[in-house]
Amino acid sequence: MIDLYGIPNCDTVKRARAWLDGQGVPYRFHDFKKEGVPADALRRWIAALGWEALVNRRGTTWRQLDAATREGVVDADSAARVLAANPSLVKRPVVEWAPGPQVTAGFDAQAWQALAGRRG
Repeated sequence: MIDLYGIPNCDTVKRARAWLDGQGVPYRFHDFKKEGVPADALRRWIAALGWEALVNRRGTTWRQLDAATREGVVDADSAARVLAANPSLVKRPVVEWAPGPQVTAGFDAQAWQALAGRRG
């Protein structure tokens, strides 16, 4: 089973979910707004992708943070603290692909096609 993490009203998450549904790929959805960012999953994502890939610096949530908080995101630990406290900062969607430890952040239909095709 694929685990998809995000925010339901995010346009990218909506496109990703529609794509998965259209491909007939089953998945579990984890809503950051209702359920938060799971600490164990966040550690896995940082290990797999690097903290820089997970911090969405292009969104309004990043711009609304005070300068000290933005400037304090300098490594995996500081990023994890800020991402856990501000789920909207996580680049979405994050997907844990099964089988295996493959993790992606963001939606890329071409890359997802290959990942969805290798499910066992």
